[in-house]
Amino acid sequence: MTDRPEFPIEPWALRETSLKREALAVTESVFALANGHIGMRGTLDEGEPRSVPGTYLNGFYEERPLPHAEAGYGFPESGQTVVNVTDGKLIRLLVVDSPLDLNYGTVLSHERVLDLRSGLLVRRTDWTSPNGHSVRVTSQRLVSFTRRSVAAICYEVEPLDADLYVAVQSDLLANEPLTDGLPSDPRAAAALRSPLQAELADSGNLGAVLVHRTDRSRLRMAAGMDHTYDVPEKVETSLESAGDLARLTIAARLPKGTQLRLVKFLAYGWSSRRSASALRDQVEGGLATAKLAGWDILAQEQREFLDEHWRNADVEIDGDPELQQAVRVAMFHVLQAGVRAEQQPIPAKGLTGPGYDGHTFWDSETFVLPVLTYTAPEAVRDALQWRHSILDMARERAQLLRQAGAVFPWRTIHGEECSGYWPAGTAAFHLNADIADATIRYLNATGDEDFDAAYGAELLIETARLWASLGHFNGDDRFRITGVTGPDEYTAVVDDNLFTNLMAQRNLREGAAAAKRQPEVADRLEVTDDEIDRWQRAAEAMLQPYDEELGVHPQSQGFTHHAEWDFEGTPRASYPLLLHFPYFEIYRKQVIKQADLVLAMHLRGDAFTAEEKTRNFAYYEARTVRDSSLSAATQAVIAAEVGQMDLAYDYWAEAALGDLHNLHHNSGQGLHIASLAGAWTCAVAGFGGMRDHDGRLSFAPRLPSALSRLRFRLLFRGRSLRVEVGQSEAQYVLAGGEPLVISHHGEEITVAVDAPVTRKIPPPPDVEPVHQPPGKAPQRRSSQAERPQDM
Repeated sequence: MTDRPEFPIEPWALRETSLKREALAVTESVFALANGHIGMRGTLDEGEPRSVPGTYLNGFYEERPLPHAEAGYGFPESGQTVVNVTDGKLIRLLVVDSPLDLNYGTVLSHERVLDLRSGLLVRRTDWTSPNGHSVRVTSQRLVSFTRRSVAAICYEVEPLDADLYVAVQSDLLANEPLTDGLPSDPRAAAALRSPLQAELADSGNLGAVLVHRTDRSRLRMAAGMDHTYDVPEKVETSLESAGDLARLTIAARLPKGTQLRLVKFLAYGWSSRRSASALRDQVEGGLATAKLAGWDILAQEQREFLDEHWRNADVEIDGDPELQQAVRVAMFHVLQAGVRAEQQPIPAKGLTGPGYDGHTFWDSETFVLPVLTYTAPEAVRDALQWRHSILDMARERAQLLRQAGAVFPWRTIHGEECSGYWPAGTAAFHLNADIADATIRYLNATGDEDFDAAYGAELLIETARLWASLGHFNGDDRFRITGVTGPDEYTAVVDDNLFTNLMAQRNLREGAAAAKRQPEVADRLEVTDDEIDRWQRAAEAMLQPYDEELGVHPQSQGFTHHAEWDFEGTPRASYPLLLHFPYFEIYRKQVIKQADLVLAMHLRGDAFTAEEKTRNFAYYEARTVRDSSLSAATQAVIAAEVGQMDLAYDYWAEAALGDLHNLHHNSGQGLHIASLAGAWTCAVAGFGGMRDHDGRLSFAPRLPSALSRLRFRLLFRGRSLRVEVGQSEAQYVLAGGEPLVISHHGEEITVAVDAPVTRKIPPPPDVEPVHQPPGKAPQRRSSQAERPQDM
């Protein structure tokens, strides 16, 4: 028995052809639908069987105590956990006197399909009840990209062998019981039981609204439903609404060859300020317009939205149908995570599950926003506006820590720091430079001057202030940043983590540039000329550790002098190490949880020579265990750059297939959105060789031998650029707008509309084999790439 689901290979769909109960949690995650505001896990319509039920509203949370065995100054006192809000997905069916439940009776056939072009989750089940009556149930579900508060379900019941009496119960259910026995892995969410307090229940005609409020966070949410239906004969309906349950019941007689068709419209909203009646009215308004449009229009809007998105964002791969499918699934879920978040964070699990308590981390800015910058830039603007909206809290946190500027929370939902473990939480100050990096990238890619004046410059200035106060000039006039943790959480509270130093260096330079570019913002923030001068001097003097004897950059000062980890003596069952070894043992050894210095060579590749990248990659490859899903994509990007093409291909598959294959054994708690974003990054930055240093696009494409073609699209400064990479040459095509200056393997070229540019691809450099820790090499991909495509 395995908790890995099985999906036939198709280019534009993810299909379940039988119900695999041991993989329910994972399929609920991968079949989740969301739009950045609403998230609905892919549970069955009737709610049983299930593993982790879940409906989420971005930013809606409950507070919980955050006890510390030993309290310390600056430790957060409370945590925040995403709430499973009122479930509107439930549609229960009674066939004569037997409830539809795939745990009972006989499942004649069952199929669910996530259609990546229509944005619908489609289900078809033929079932015979224990008393011998057979029905076909077909449903289609969507969470609207064009109507932020709306979701809808089209549900059809057809008797297969005789006339039948059926009853359909369409519910709103709050405080849905959570499954006992959630994983003990500390990365799993803290379960909340009955977090919602009933405040208002209204119903009329075919619709109802429930309003609830949390106890500690004092947030209020409303969920509403309305319906249309078609039946062949007479029907009896009833509607009830009270407390935690609203239910519409439709009882009908269905002659063989006919069907009952129910369309359920759902709307959600939440607020920290609005009254219960105001939220009810808001939801009722959303329901009214959705019902007026009807199912067909909602589905058409969804298809048109995705048609436009794929036109500008699709990645096409020739030679590996499974990877093609996985990359599109990944991009679909990245889009769902943030496209309508609208000034709310993008959580690490998106809105696909309760993992990590629903928190957002640094991986949003470092892995997810770069993808959206070049495929859905409006979502990036919204995400960065959310960061700006919590800037006052970040300033207060900086003051508490005796620092200048802003210190953003390592993990949060609302904006307060929720990390109870300092070494792998607040000490990871690089988050603040990661936010600045995402801001710089968005500004360079869009030229959004209004955003710069209203939000961007202030983010850059306040994060630059942090680095000027956190670091110091030492005796030889080098600028050092000490006592911090980089991306590698297995090496904590160190001096001069190179990733942190290089990202802070860019942040300092860009903060100075922003102050000069936006003098009104600088005046409002009381930025002085002396302050700007210190930022510039600190950037120029930033220490970059280098081990002359080994010819590599230490990840942090002294790292290359740490004792080596005993990889040979570490059994596979002891990974991830953080669950089997004390941190004290891990911190003192040369063992790396996830790409750190290697990530610096991607995001700050302009700070390294080609030879340095090759030596650094080999050194850190032998010590990186990938106990984080964030690592594989970055290792793929740099492996491709240094000429390790087959290894890069292996890592690409690991990043893209991580959730579909449940490689980390926790995808049932929600998808790893940053790893899924890495599937795009491997294609574009890895095998496309795209870099955006200093706001200019450069490409150095090469393909592994298993692939014959790669095609991807980018949005840049209002223009759509298509890049097509073959084994021997690459072509650049501009779809519209003014000519674009880019570079190809160091050669500057100008691409214009109706004037595509084709260039030869130079052969990769000769490389020596690199090695991973024993048992930690990625699964070889080249032998699997030629699997036939299922039709």
